[in-house]
Amino acid sequence: MKRREKKYFYNIDTHKFEKVEVSLRTRLLRVLGFLSAAIVTALIIVAIAFRFLDSPKEKRMRNSMDNMRDEYSQLQAQVNALGKSLSELETRDNHIYRTIFEAAPIPDSIRYGKDYSNIDPREFAYMKPAEMLEQVKEQIIVLKKRILVQQRSDDTIEHMVRSKEQMLHAIPTIQPISNKDLTHLASGFGYRIDPIYKTVKMHTGLDFAAAIGTPIYATGDGTITEADFDAGGYGNHVVINHGFGYETLYGHMVRIKARVGQHVKRGEVIGWIGSTGKSTGPHCHYEVIKNGEKINPVHYFFNDLTASEYERMLRISSAGNQSFD
Repeated sequence: MKRREKKYFYNIDTHKFEKVEVSLRTRLLRVLGFLSAAIVTALIIVAIAFRFLDSPKEKRMRNSMDNMRDEYSQLQAQVNALGKSLSELETRDNHIYRTIFEAAPIPDSIRYGKDYSNIDPREFAYMKPAEMLEQVKEQIIVLKKRILVQQRSDDTIEHMVRSKEQMLHAIPTIQPISNKDLTHLASGFGYRIDPIYKTVKMHTGLDFAAAIGTPIYATGDGTITEADFDAGGYGNHVVINHGFGYETLYGHMVRIKARVGQHVKRGEVIGWIGSTGKSTGPHCHYEVIKNGEKINPVHYFFNDLTASEYERMLRISSAGNQSFD
């Protein structure tokens, strides 16, 4: 250990070298000055460290926050993608599937939908973790509700598909007799000359003239509700309830094959042409009733006729001739 050297000074008064003596006050001042400088330096170093350097705990917290924000951004991106896909399904559901089946679109107030595709994750950069989680939870609740509404809509459309298939079979879409060449249509729908009274009267169906015994076919699936003789005009006649608001009537049969309560298919023979009731010749008087109103059957032969044949049928049926009944 190196010995501390003693300091001397030359005293001009005594002409001798004398030992330098440092007073206690000076020593204290020196110590205080050193300590003050050390403390100030330490504070500066600590301030710089806190400003530019993280403590191990802060580093862990900062890493945890960064990871949480990354995970939140990924989760938000997934929620956005789900919302966008669900919006596309809802659009197709409203504007395609429900249009096909003539069903009203589901309003947004029921779907409680919202477009999540424009959400910017940077909006949540300064959110607290609890707020971020709450935000995601709310979005997931909304998505779940929209998915539930969409599932119910899909179930409804599936039911519509089955009902539509039944309806397509039930709608009367063929002619009641074999008439591909259109030679058997004798009188159309509208005001015609009554063959008995010779006055203009509303003719509520089509008259198909053919030989007695010509088969008459059910024009759509349905259930027989009437199969008897009507002394007032239709003679031996059959009424079929097709459901979906549709009924058809077949009059003036020589003989009835169908029975009340029987379920028949389109194209099934239900009787044969005759001239019973108020009739001036063998024919089938055919009517289509929709929701209780008798309408022109000529517009319902789209399973039986091409476009050109349909135009020809319209011209024939619109002729203002005399009806057969």
